[in-house]
Amino acid sequence: MTGIEIVYTLLGEIVVILAILIVILFLFSIFFGKLILKKGIVILPKVTLFIINTLYSPFKSIAKLLKLDAHLIDDISIEIRNDINKKKFTKIPASKTLIFLPHCLRHRDCPATLQKEGIKCTCCGLCSIGVIKRKAQPLGYKLYIVPGSSFVKKIVLENRFEAVIGIACHEDLNQMMMLLSDFCPQGVLLKKTGCFETKVDVSEVLDKINSKI
Repeated sequence: MTGIEIVYTLLGEIVVILAILIVILFLFSIFFGKLILKKGIVILPKVTLFIINTLYSPFKSIAKLLKLDAHLIDDISIEIRNDINKKKFTKIPASKTLIFLPHCLRHRDCPATLQKEGIKCTCCGLCSIGVIKRKAQPLGYKLYIVPGSSFVKKIVLENRFEAVIGIACHEDLNQMMMLLSDFCPQGVLLKKTGCFETKVDVSEVLDKINSKI
């Protein structure tokens, strides 16, 4: 066997070992993640979250290959972050907390206009955004209705804050919480996803808002 053949053989063995290791870590994360999602039992949350963050793309591919729930990896990550950050989040004043709502929550007849910091809600009563706004703003929260990630980045750069509440679909919410992991993120998943007239459990959002009172 030549030197090149030995190198290729070693590389092949390394690839196989790495693939097996990734699968083992995937099964580990799914096992502990399902305990959190189904039974609320939190075991090794930081370890599980670190593994998922590091191997997010391979894990999504494996889940798709095994025909598992397409949102399973994101849901596990969201729940773990919510649990890890919950205690610290409640101690941060509302005045230092941002709330991001997706523009897709709006009603089709929404009269609000797009401004430099996102959609300007008029509390017309046609959708749940007004309900959340009327509760959040008097408590000191800064609420933003954003049409895209570029608005989120702009708002983050222009504000001094210590915590954030996000409402979005599975992947968008997980990625936002990963991006803002240093700011005690709390996330609420949409109950109805899509690009138009989505729905959220308002009581779940209000629970996050009221947790600081």
